[in-house]
Amino acid sequence: MIPELVVGLGNPGPKYTETRHNAGFWFVERLAETAGSGFRRNARFHGEVAVLHLPGRDCRVLKPATFMNDSGRAVRAALDFYGLSPDQLIVVHDEIDLPPGAARLKRGGGHGGHNGLRDVIECLGDGGFLRLRLGVGHPGSAADVVDYVLHRPGVAERELIYAAMARALEVMPMVLQGKTQKAMKELHTKE
Repeated sequence: MIPELVVGLGNPGPKYTETRHNAGFWFVERLAETAGSGFRRNARFHGEVAVLHLPGRDCRVLKPATFMNDSGRAVRAALDFYGLSPDQLIVVHDEIDLPPGAARLKRGGGHGGHNGLRDVIECLGDGGFLRLRLGVGHPGSAADVVDYVLHRPGVAERELIYAAMARALEVMPMVLQGKTQKAMKELHTKE
């Protein structure tokens, strides 16, 4: 299925802008920027929307203005409005189980403890959507995860995350054409 909606997960507001948990926002902002598109507030979708003008069609990009734990409400609203199914969705998020500098595409799966993914899966009743996982590393202890993702990465770590995002941006045209397996192979072997 060809993706019609790309959602970056993050928390709204300047307090969270530079935190690891906002890696999904960082990616979709760059995606929209490379396509020459900007985000506009859309109350119907509880967030901001940009439009990617692709050959023969448009693809929407969403940044929920809800907090991470309530991301599913915005995703559900956008899917319902456009008449889309979860298999036409890509969710971009931070991933503590991958090191900084890693980016992985996968379809389906659980939430892995990620509260944004948990809420999206609960609101959709389906976890079969495509995910772009951006590695931010793990603090080493489960007790430190919340504090870790809600803080800024160091300069070297940020550069690794940005490099992974750049590689993921290179394969997005394939993903948006429905060539997911080819994009996965290219992304996962470039690392």
